[in-house]
Amino acid sequence: MPLNRRQFLQMAGLAAGGAALSGCAPIYTRLAGGPITLAQWPDWTHEPAYPLLRRVTFGPTLAERTAVAEMGFAGWLEEQLAYEAIDDRAVEIRLRPYDLIAQDADYLRLWDPEEVQRPFQQATFLRRIYSHRQLHEMMVHFWTDHFNIAITKGEVWALKPVDDRQVIRPHALGNFADLLHASATSPAMLTYLDNQANVKAWPNENYAREVMELHTLGVDGGYSQQDVLELARMLTGWSMKTHGWWGEFTFDETQHDPTARQWLGQTVAAPGQASGTAALQTLATHPQTGRYLATKLVRRFISDAPERDAPELVEKTAVAFSRTGGDIRAMLRVVLLDGLAVWPGPPPPKFKRPVDFVSSALRQLPLETDGGEPLQTELAAMGQADYAWPTPDGPPDIAAAWLRNLLPRWRFATRLADNGYRGTRWQFAPSLLAELEQPAALLAQLSRLLLGGALTPADSQALLAALTPTQAADLAQAAPVFLAGLLASPAFQWR
Repeated sequence: MPLNRRQFLQMAGLAAGGAALSGCAPIYTRLAGGPITLAQWPDWTHEPAYPLLRRVTFGPTLAERTAVAEMGFAGWLEEQLAYEAIDDRAVEIRLRPYDLIAQDADYLRLWDPEEVQRPFQQATFLRRIYSHRQLHEMMVHFWTDHFNIAITKGEVWALKPVDDRQVIRPHALGNFADLLHASATSPAMLTYLDNQANVKAWPNENYAREVMELHTLGVDGGYSQQDVLELARMLTGWSMKTHGWWGEFTFDETQHDPTARQWLGQTVAAPGQASGTAALQTLATHPQTGRYLATKLVRRFISDAPERDAPELVEKTAVAFSRTGGDIRAMLRVVLLDGLAVWPGPPPPKFKRPVDFVSSALRQLPLETDGGEPLQTELAAMGQADYAWPTPDGPPDIAAAWLRNLLPRWRFATRLADNGYRGTRWQFAPSLLAELEQPAALLAQLSRLLLGGALTPADSQALLAALTPTQAADLAQAAPVFLAGLLASPAFQWR
């Protein structure tokens, strides 16, 4: 039942505030535990942690809402931090059709770029939707942005899947120094930021500049242009094999500048590759790096303006960084338990970036998806296709950057409500609809499902008025009307 233009425009500005799979579902989704089902409407009466879950997941599922209600937010968070113990075999089964991306770069390079990029983006998408290790996935996304690498540059498309597998994922909740060193020896990063062209005769400063400006100290981190140049010299010879095992890291002694240097006010006299390693260790444990990372974490989970809204929390998180030698879990405990969980009143609003918006719609509905090309196209139209942000600073993390491109979100809401995406389908069991009898009761349930609470009476009346007489008499026809209105509503655009 398609929505007409009048109905959609009516709904888009209104709200302020299943059983599912088609019979043609692939066998691996059934093995993975699909389809997602909604056997009965949950008890929504006690959900104080719902606003917290919106910040630390890609959209809280009913299972996650139930788990937090039973064990409390702190207990659930500790379980998520120990993510290795969470059984995620179901999502791994879903990813089996994309085994190609588990190969090394030398093999991936034999394929056409699209044959690698598409399954890589699709697998990332499915992990966000189906993984039970939601906090780990959130931090994978955070570090992917922090160490941004665009697959559109040169042959980076063949290198980035390895970077994701060997750099970002294993260290996302580990120690920052390990993560930084892994990134600095990642051929994807070295290629993206031109360090493979950094040789003693012609030092290239690009990676050296970005590792201080974007990865560690921050743009106002107290270093000079001479420090950038000296670090670039220490990193000469850090490169990638271009013959035999193409795409593996290598250190080329013949291209390394061995001169001892003054850098960040200290003498670095270590020989060969060790000089660059020592410099990276200094950056990874520098107090200014702790403040920079703390600011970014508070911005991601709590406020667009951490220096204004939470300066003490930033400092406390930075202290945790220094006290633990860069333990990411320790920093997150401070941000989420000492900050988000005890925030006086509602935390400052965080606008959903496109990835958050699309993922939350898919996760919060009783829905099955293959994360395929139609959804990837929508993410690109919204401005946040995976691994495609062109500049090394990564996609911005503030509302102002995304507020002007809302039309693709409304189109997505309409098409999803109409089951208009190939490979993606939601469905409510007829028995669930039969329990409700009236459109107003259905709207109330869907509001709690997607927004975590009921609409105001005025907003509820406005959405009910969008129904035609025929739709109002049939809840199966009313459901997509309400879903489109709620997904497009201002309330659903915020975490």
